[in-house]
Parts: sequence; structure tokens; C-alpha cells
Amino acid sequence: MSISLTPQTRTIVKACIPALEAHGVDITREMYRRLLSDENIRDLFNISHQKNGDQPRALAYAVLAYARHIDGPTALKDMIERIAEKHVGLNILPEHYPHVGTALLGAIAHVLGEQATPEIMEAWKEAYGFLADVLINRERQIYEDHAARKGGWTGWRAFRIADRHEETADTVSFILQPVDGQPVMQHQPGQYLSFRLDIPGHGPERRNYSISSAPADDHYRITVRKQEDGVVSRWFHDDVRAGDTLDVSAPAGDFFLQSSSERPLCFISAGAGITPVMSMMEALTTRTSHPAIHFIHGTQTADNEIFARKTHGLAACGAITADLFYSQMNSLPQRTDGLNCHTGRLTPSWLKAHKDRQADFYICGPTEFMVSMIHTLREQDIPMDRIHYEMFGSASTPYLVTQA
Repeated sequence: MSISLTPQTRTIVKACIPALEAHGVDITREMYRRLLSDENIRDLFNISHQKNGDQPRALAYAVLAYARHIDGPTALKDMIERIAEKHVGLNILPEHYPHVGTALLGAIAHVLGEQATPEIMEAWKEAYGFLADVLINRERQIYEDHAARKGGWTGWRAFRIADRHEETADTVSFILQPVDGQPVMQHQPGQYLSFRLDIPGHGPERRNYSISSAPADDHYRITVRKQEDGVVSRWFHDDVRAGDTLDVSAPAGDFFLQSSSERPLCFISAGAGITPVMSMMEALTTRTSHPAIHFIHGTQTADNEIFARKTHGLAACGAITADLFYSQMNSLPQRTDGLNCHTGRLTPSWLKAHKDRQADFYICGPTEFMVSMIHTLREQDIPMDRIHYEMFGSASTPYLVTQA
């Protein structure tokens, strides 16, 4: 394992920053083309993220961030942790890394052509090897932690659909229980499960879905919103029924409730972004005491409001205060104690006027929504260590990748 990068390698990698800025996505697109033709590794990837370009963009930004911080890669610890958790969820193993390295180096040489001198290629080989070692070691630690936990496991474990419940016309919750009847590892509220699927007519797929329930010893709940162009989400809605079995890896993810904080909590979500937030709120509100909770959520209409009964119930009993924004409604649901309803979208100006400067913030939703909320809080001098976020799919926004 590389102990550190040589000064020459760091100098060469930094000199490549302009080329990465100009050709980074071309390089990562070519890299994924090579990986998807490699039968040893192609089934590990989410094909939809390849089709819409999210994954190549995400990796291009990550490689660029690595080059920019090559002299002090500890600045990228949050990005590295997020990647490691994602890899653990997908059961990425050390033997997969050489395939990725070969594809990346081949893509650099292909795209840069004559500019990819032997010195440049050797530097990137060393830089990739160093980063791979960092990830492999961190992932090993996470795997070992999972194996040691009560109910924990590594690899894929068979779970049965114990029940399904229609939350809205396009959103369904599934209760998952292990086929072996043994306990399950209690997740950190906010984490996700990863699934190894074989979709009839489409083949192998990998997906992550947030756990939407409080931690338990015997089950998990996921909540899936149907996307019209989503192969997997449509399959869950149309075909998955009670009694079906799925291959599931242990809970993973670096977006979870920080138990040590006693500050007020503000949860900000939109659409299906409510799923990890509901796990957090359910976990908190079952305790005898918990910090003040302010829940801010955006949805289109009352009809497609996920977990509406739970949210309204928590507000009615005083467990939370809530502000709900309905972007496509002119008349609002009846106001109840602890819950305010608004027409239109949640705006930066509203958040600025109603935020609690002392709170910890947890944000989940579509990319543009999240970037807007994070920028707004940063403009109000909220420290980044009190802003926690989860973005579904690939982290394709450079602001979120680098935590600028």
C-alpha cells in the first residue's frame, strides 16, 4: 500500500487540472464504457445513471476534486466517506479496484491522446492506487463493523416482503423481514439499503432506497416513489408483492442522525426526500425526550403528500412543528395545531426568515432544491458541520461533491 504520494506525482496531477476541467466528463464517460463491457464488474452499476450521464459527471467532479486537493486529500474526507459507504452498500470488494484502475487509465490515454505522456500515466497510476488503498481500508473497517454488530451481516442477505402499503397513488412502502428469521442490524436513522435485483426483461440492477422507519430488530421499511422512466421503481410498484424475496445488503450511508447533538433540529425535505427524514423523526419521537423538531417539507398536492397522516399526527400531538408547502394547490388543507400549510414552493427568502440559527439542519430532496437550501443556510453563516444532506442517485453537483 502506498504510504504517500511522491512530490513528482502530486506536481503532475495538479498540472492536469486544466485538462480535467476541459475533458473530465469525456474521460469518465469513456471509463464507464470500458467498465460496462467488462463482465467482471458491469453488473455493479446503476445503468440508469449511465444513460442520463449522472454517474460520469459525478466521477468527473470527484476526480477533479481529488486533483485539486492532492496536496491535502484529508479535505476530501467527507467525499471519501460517502463513496466508501456507497461501495459497501453495493458490496464492492478489493478485487474490483484493478478493473476500475485499468478502465480509468485507459480512458485517460484514449481521451488525451499524445498529451498522455508516460510520465502523466505513471503519475495517475500512482494517484489512483493511493486513493484505492484509502477506500479499500475504510471499506474493510465498515464491513468488519457490520459483521460485529448484533443482527449485522456482510454480502447479500435474503429478505421477504412481509407487507406493502400504498402511501399515495404513486408511492408504496414495503416491510422487509429476513428469510432466516434472525435479528437485523439496527440502522442509523437516515441510512439506506442496497438491493441486488434481476428485473425480468432488463437483467441485473443495483439500487439504494432509504430506510423510512425507525430502527428495529426485526424489519426495515423502504418507501418507493414510482418514476415513469424508472425501470426499478415501476417494477417495485407493478410486480413486487408480499411474499417475494429480495437480496439486500446491510444498512449504509453517511447521512444519519447525529445522536450527540442537543441543539434544535430542522428537517428540510421535498418529495420523496421525506423518506430518510421520516426515519429520523420516528426514531426521535419514540424517545421520552428529544430536542425541538421543526419539519419543513415541499410537495405538489395533498394527494401525493407522502406520510401525510404520520406528519400531521406528530404535529397534532406536539412532537414536532411543521410547515408544509404545496406547489400545485390554491386551497390548502385545514390547519391543525403545530402545522402550517403554505401555497407555492419553499423559497430561500422564507427559509432565511424562519430558520433557527441554533439548529442542526438535515436536508434531502431533488438536487436543485438541496443546493438552494444549502446555499441559503451558508449565506446565513450556518457552519457546514451543522448542515447534513443526502442526495439520491449520483452526487453530480460539484458544490455537494466538494462541500465548497
